[in-house]
Amino acid sequence: MAAAAAAALLPSLSHSHKHLPLHCTRNKNKTPFVKQTSSTVQTTTYRKSVIKCGRSIEDFIGGDLLRFDLGQWLSDVEEHKSLAIYPPHEGGYEGRYLNRLRYKGYHFLDISARGLGDPETTLTKFHPVCPAHVGKQPIARWYFPPEVDYRLSLLPPDAKGLVVWVIEAKVLSKAELQFLAILPSLRPRVRVIAECGNWRKFMWKPLKEIAGLPATAEQVSSQ
Repeated sequence: MAAAAAAALLPSLSHSHKHLPLHCTRNKNKTPFVKQTSSTVQTTTYRKSVIKCGRSIEDFIGGDLLRFDLGQWLSDVEEHKSLAIYPPHEGGYEGRYLNRLRYKGYHFLDISARGLGDPETTLTKFHPVCPAHVGKQPIARWYFPPEVDYRLSLLPPDAKGLVVWVIEAKVLSKAELQFLAILPSLRPRVRVIAECGNWRKFMWKPLKEIAGLPATAEQVSSQ
């Protein structure tokens, strides 16, 4: 009786093949897939998919260290005097271009666009700054000299100029970007580099083009 009851509870082995999943196998010699059922044999041929990755010379000689567009970078900085750059999201590439400007004799003023306030007032005029207080002290106001003019006065005689490197410039308005674009015309020894976004590779454009300003007569004649 016990053996009969156990046999009744176990599934029937004769019908177990109907509940098993069908398996597909593929040979390395590009043979077609064979799917076999209890009654018929179906043959299906699948095309092998190949994923190709593009390669360039930078992948073999250290493209993260050697930048072949540094000469164009230097010429564009001298020609346009204000550039909008788009470094990759992972960061680090902009340091190659910054060092090349440093080797040419430029000094840097690194500022962040967040909390900058009015760029014209902060960079070229005496501007007030209210320090934080804990609620018991009276609100004080301190006046600071213009950031650009103060840094220009501290440059050594052999310096080529001052580069104002603006981090996170994508939060600035169009009017603020326009002032940064014309800042080199107000201070001839100043160059402006503004990080206006990100891209898959390091690229740059004239800041006047990004801010919507017309090109100068020299740029129009060169084009």
